[in-house]
Amino acid sequence: MNNQVRTEEKDEKLNTILDQVFDKVEDVDGQEKEEILANFTSFRRYLADKINLAQRLGLSEEQLAVVAQKMGDYLSKHEAPRNREEKLLSELWQVGTKEEQHMLAHMLVKIAKTTD
Repeated sequence: MNNQVRTEEKDEKLNTILDQVFDKVEDVDGQEKEEILANFTSFRRYLADKINLAQRLGLSEEQLAVVAQKMGDYLSKHEAPRNREEKLLSELWQVGTKEEQHMLAHMLVKIAKTTD
């Protein structure tokens, strides 16, 4: 029972963070969004900043991947690729199964963590 309560608390925390992430994404104005997505380096830096914040909030590696997967879903549905790296990611996302997308999300988290 105690493990179930902790799992529910973690799920609730993750859902709250996901809601905050999507609220922030929707609040980003067109100019700022263009700057973030203009090239892969700026996208990596933006992702790294958000991952650092999420880690300070206590998200685990798995929770980071879940958030990254949700963001990947959002971007694939709402944003056109703006460079060849984003085009490749978009194509991989579109042909991947949910499991493959989740693994790609893990890899994106790793890439962002190595960003200087």
